[in-house]
Amino acid sequence: MRIARFVDQAEPTYGIVEGPADADLSELSITALQGDPFFHGIQPTGTTHRLEDVRLVAPIIPRSKIVGVGRNWADHAKELGNEVPTSPQLFLKPNTAVVGPYEPVTLPSWSDEVAFEAELAVVIGTICKDVPVSRVDDVVFGYTVANDLTARDAQRTDMQWARAKGFDGACPLGPWIEAELDVEAAGGLAVRSRVDGELRQDGTTADMVFGVREIVAAVSEAFTLLPGDVILTGTPSGAGVVDAGQRVECEVEGIGTLLTHLRR
Repeated sequence: MRIARFVDQAEPTYGIVEGPADADLSELSITALQGDPFFHGIQPTGTTHRLEDVRLVAPIIPRSKIVGVGRNWADHAKELGNEVPTSPQLFLKPNTAVVGPYEPVTLPSWSDEVAFEAELAVVIGTICKDVPVSRVDDVVFGYTVANDLTARDAQRTDMQWARAKGFDGACPLGPWIEAELDVEAAGGLAVRSRVDGELRQDGTTADMVFGVREIVAAVSEAFTLLPGDVILTGTPSGAGVVDAGQRVECEVEGIGTLLTHLRR
């Protein structure tokens, strides 16, 4: 089940995206939901739109926090000259960093080195703390695609990553939340990125240092998690710097593709 947020004429509304998984937007429809599915459950209304007739926005604006996991793919850690961590390395992004699919991101004036990072993102569905690995599936609402935009120059010079990882637009999410995804599938899920159509990253979640359930358990040990919180699970090698006018596509197998346009 794919849960999206969209704008027709009024306030953003949640909906169920319907149609073949490999179809383009012109073949998909969206049925509006009653209220907020994080608190009211999945309650379809009788209102349906063609997906191409509405505007998708970020599938979730976290009410509390976005938690990132740094250096969670060995090859990515090595390409940046870092050691592979022995425990999940966590950082925070503010919810003001979130933008939706197809929305432009204005690159910060104080950085000349913004890099893209395609990631699988976990969306939490219920308040929880100290979740054991065996119960992680019970607290997850679903999964989406993230682009963990990072100002590498600020990341090198600042003592903390708040500015480098948290500037406005630094966390594109979308195009929707997939509520039924086997993140422990044999061989892992493909995570890819393309810049102006050129393949830049191509890995699988099987290459992660810490798996999805391990990550959620570790994050819940550090923080109380609330419905709508988002956890970014790390990125494959190949992440690189982009500039205004370029287009970044981040793809996670079983979910879809998140498109971001960059501008100054």
